[in-house]
Amino acid sequence: MNIPEELKYTKDHEWIKIDGDTATIGITDFAQSELGDIVYVEVETVDETLDQEEVFGTVEAVKTVSDLFLPLTGEIKEFNEKLEDEPELVNSDPYGEGWMIKMQFTDESQIEGLLNAQAYKELVG
Repeated sequence: MNIPEELKYTKDHEWIKIDGDTATIGITDFAQSELGDIVYVEVETVDETLDQEEVFGTVEAVKTVSDLFLPLTGEIKEFNEKLEDEPELVNSDPYGEGWMIKMQFTDESQIEGLLNAQAYKELVG
């Protein structure tokens, strides 16, 4: 299982890459493998400001639909439009081409509450 050291993680299996006051967010390799073949990613919250742990979208796999929870409070700036035609990128490259959103976060202190790679490894066993 791939768990990059430089990223942060949530107990809900999202990964977060911090770059200044911008965060890129997707779901982890563990999450995509548990979901199976992803057929649709829906994010209708671009340009909205949401609180930490609010639902920002959904990911649909062949057998299930799962909510996506925002790991940090802030404004969603961008959706990865490649996923409209190629949702399977979440399966094949969850930490690269399969990213889901970019956001501008407003409360840097929330980063401290995210999991590091070691803590996430322990969470997923």
